[in-house]
Amino acid sequence: MTDLVSRVHALVRELYPDAVISVNGNFTGYGSTTGYKGLVFVVSPHKAHVTLGLASGASLPDPAGLMEGSGRVHRHVKIRTDTDLDRPELRELMRTALIHQDVTPAG
Repeated sequence: MTDLVSRVHALVRELYPDAVISVNGNFTGYGSTTGYKGLVFVVSPHKAHVTLGLASGASLPDPAGLMEGSGRVHRHVKIRTDTDLDRPELRELMRTALIHQDVTPAG
């Protein structure tokens, strides 16, 4: 699981190399500023998966149905395997999340 966590972090940094990183316990936030304001992604490890949180995910298109959650604003994707992480639909969703937050994705 540690390798998968590292790969999720690497993917976020690849697409968002200028992100300001905030760490709070096991949660790592990536955004334009520290803290909640400007947040785009949150990575949190769990025993059976890695959660990739998407701030404002509820307003993003998700044609592949990757996101879970029922909150008014945020959604998340549970990444259980390398195959989940390597899905092109995940990269597209992450790029869309960045654009939605007025960030130009890299890569």
